[in-house]
Amino acid sequence: QVQLVESGGGLVQPGGSLRLSCAASGFSLDNYAIGWFRQAPGKEREWVSCHSPFTGITRYTDSVKGRFTMSRDNAKNMAYLQMTSLNPEDTAVYYCAADYGARLCAGTDYWGKGTLVTVSS
Repeated sequence: QVQLVESGGGLVQPGGSLRLSCAASGFSLDNYAIGWFRQAPGKEREWVSCHSPFTGITRYTDSVKGRFTMSRDNAKNMAYLQMTSLNPEDTAVYYCAADYGARLCAGTDYWGKGTLVTVSS
């Protein structure tokens, strides 16, 4: 079964950290761009970060630069999003997505079901 499964979300206090994981099964992430997206309550889904093996570049939306770090482990078929200095505006459902052969992340191939991150005191 082809799927992406996110984990690692939860409740964290402002200033805290979380590490999200994205596990792929049924296909290899080797030739996929991997993106993290999020959707806050009442807002549209937005792109957070993206890594393409075809550019070797990891990109971040401005609001998370310096705070979030994306990584991937193709041997484990996993991707990660390390989030630090979290603030309430980071509260959202976080999704990972995969794009085959892509240089940018658009979520055209596979999506996970998301993991909820709540930043609150």
